[in-house]
Amino acid sequence: MEELVKRTRDTARREELWLPGDTIVVAVSGGPDSTALLHVLHALAPAERLQIVAAHVDHGFRGAESAAEAEAVRSLCGGLGIPCETVFFDVPAYIEETGMNPQAAARAKRYGFLHEVAERYGAARIALAHHADDQAETVLMRLLRGTGATGLSGMAAKRREKNVELIRPFLRMNKADLIAYCAIAGLRYCTDASNAKRGYFRNRVRLDILPFLEKYNPNIAESLVRLAEISAAEDEYLDAAAESVFRASARRVEGGWTVGRHALLDLPVALQRRLIKLILNYLTPAQESASFERVERIRTAAIAPAPTTWSIDAGSGIRCLREYETLRWTHEDARPGDGSLLYIVGGMAGETEKRLFVAETPGELVIRVTGRQAGEAGRQAQGRNSAEFDADEVRFPLTVRGRRPGDRMSVMGLNGSKKVQDMFVDEKIAPSLRDRLPLVWDAEGRLLWIPGLRRSSDAPVTAATQRLLRLEWQDTSAHGGEAMMEHEEEARD
Repeated sequence: MEELVKRTRDTARREELWLPGDTIVVAVSGGPDSTALLHVLHALAPAERLQIVAAHVDHGFRGAESAAEAEAVRSLCGGLGIPCETVFFDVPAYIEETGMNPQAAARAKRYGFLHEVAERYGAARIALAHHADDQAETVLMRLLRGTGATGLSGMAAKRREKNVELIRPFLRMNKADLIAYCAIAGLRYCTDASNAKRGYFRNRVRLDILPFLEKYNPNIAESLVRLAEISAAEDEYLDAAAESVFRASARRVEGGWTVGRHALLDLPVALQRRLIKLILNYLTPAQESASFERVERIRTAAIAPAPTTWSIDAGSGIRCLREYETLRWTHEDARPGDGSLLYIVGGMAGETEKRLFVAETPGELVIRVTGRQAGEAGRQAQGRNSAEFDADEVRFPLTVRGRRPGDRMSVMGLNGSKKVQDMFVDEKIAPSLRDRLPLVWDAEGRLLWIPGLRRSSDAPVTAATQRLLRLEWQDTSAHGGEAMMEHEEEARD
């Protein structure tokens, strides 16, 4: 008996399962595993300076049998002088109401109550009685269903959930050792008759599959537990490596994250998957996790040399987009604008300046009319983020809006006009930026300028020009520079 107490104490210290002075809520079903756990922690409490509270849930599945279990738990706690919190849930009715499967519904109610008790007592930990046999079953179940290193890690010895840690002090103990402990300590426990029914997958694994595998490996359970420990250590290492890559390569953008495609390609395949999964998990609701199929679909598309742009439904309201040499993950509700009107700028007499903040972009559009300097030669403004026109050849008011299907621009050097969509493709403007760029039009419906891209051939500045209309795009982000063209420059590097 003392041996199990010592092993539990050593495990707790090695895994840092608790700290002196902690209050621990122990989930007690009334079976041998949780009965032994409660008794062991009670024995350790004085030396470890722990406060122990028991919590029991009657799920309402087995009528008088489960009611008797609740009474047995209260009796055990009374004999040990441990506070005991019990609750009855009509889980069958809850299943009828929600459509959840029985195990998931029972777990949701049970863990909700455990967290409620922990909050009531100010507990930092919730102790669960899962043991090595449970771990072996879990790993084998996941292996049969198909899983990766994370799934093969099985249950963790400790895991944070909400504001407490779930701890499993018995995760390396065999069930036989726990039953033996109860016998030596004279502890009475209940046996759940449903554990012998093959309606549950876990029961079939325990009653049929593991005994069959033991014919080929008598130590199969031990081997599966060892596999879980090895996988957990390697999984932790890969997670840390993916976090490091994420911090170095990912960039926060509106509604999600971007990563340079070559930054992904330079990684080993294992880290490619981890990085994609990490980003998806950041954007996915906490109760969901990115599946291998979702991750691999994105990874396969990302490493393909062509096409240069695409959009993939990544599930859970997330889209992954390739924009030339940039990969973007974003929520569906963070889509760009639809070409709706932004501003109308009236006639600008004399020397005038207007500054327009453009929503959903890190920039400001500056519209300025100035007098022509004496002796100044005909010219065009330098750089993609500014353009100059003959103000007297432009028809006011100006309209600033996003693009619409069919938009065209008269382009210098071309005999006619060109579709804005074709210009975006030629210049490798990322699809997510195309609808955000503020296009400047005059009252005759002429597209004058696309910031960061090109001016039209209309209203050129000549030696006869008296007034200049100067349009500027000023990046207001922390990065500065010609933000609207950053994706194009990345594509050329």
